[in-house]
Amino acid sequence: MKKPTLLQRSGLAEDLNFLFTNRIPRIALTHAMGWYSQIKSPWLTRLSIAVWGWFTPLDFSEAKEQHFDSLHACFTRELKPGARPYSPDPKLISSPSDGIVGAMGQVQDGEVFQTKGFPYTLNDLLGSVALAEQYRHGHYLTLRLTSAMYHRFHAPARVRLERVNYISGDTWNVNPIALQRVERLFCKNERAVLDLALLDHGDQRMLLVPVAAVLVASIRLHALDTKLHLRYRGPNDIPCRHEAAAGDELGWFEHGSTIIVLLPEHITWAEGIQTGVPIKAGTPLANL
Repeated sequence: MKKPTLLQRSGLAEDLNFLFTNRIPRIALTHAMGWYSQIKSPWLTRLSIAVWGWFTPLDFSEAKEQHFDSLHACFTRELKPGARPYSPDPKLISSPSDGIVGAMGQVQDGEVFQTKGFPYTLNDLLGSVALAEQYRHGHYLTLRLTSAMYHRFHAPARVRLERVNYISGDTWNVNPIALQRVERLFCKNERAVLDLALLDHGDQRMLLVPVAAVLVASIRLHALDTKLHLRYRGPNDIPCRHEAAAGDELGWFEHGSTIIVLLPEHITWAEGIQTGVPIKAGTPLANL
């Protein structure tokens, strides 16, 4: 077992991580990163990916394309057909994305946790008292996407996307260090609430809440003809009617962030789903 470094033993490593990713002009840097990522230059992209690889392991073996003309193309890369299979079983709710399972459990009178000891309310997250009431005793699960992961998200079952509520906000980092220090963090950041009807289960519904973060403040949905980002000026409550089979792509982040999954009251978690476990899109999350 590796011995912790002096910085880790002193706790300074976490302090520096929090300082460099949060005590910065977050929104300005997020705009700058959005501009930079769109620059089409193969040599600059190769250099940027090489630098990126110093900080996190990168694996493009599943990518449909192996060469990218911009960082944006790399971040939003598609995978080879069949790389993320979804079960056709109508009783299953599958993971909408790759990610690491964060906080999860049953909603307690409208309250959930971003991490131990840091609660927040569904009303704050969703921006709707009526919508929060529907999941007052439901279940929740947080999926954290790291920067190196596949950033597209998919229909977790056969669904109809009926409404999107876009909520502009800040761009705090959503890594575990920030979640342990910033109260109600998910309720502060830019996010979109996707209201999904479960087509094989009568009137039952579920929500997906993609949450943006520092350097990551654009969400693209196939159901809408506009990109949701910090300069978007509305409308914020957007009705739509977009049907998707399990595994159909719903949209993508411009980089990586978090998806909060809200499920009905009567479910059972699938085997192996627990905090800290990395999973892939299509992994069974729960049984209805």
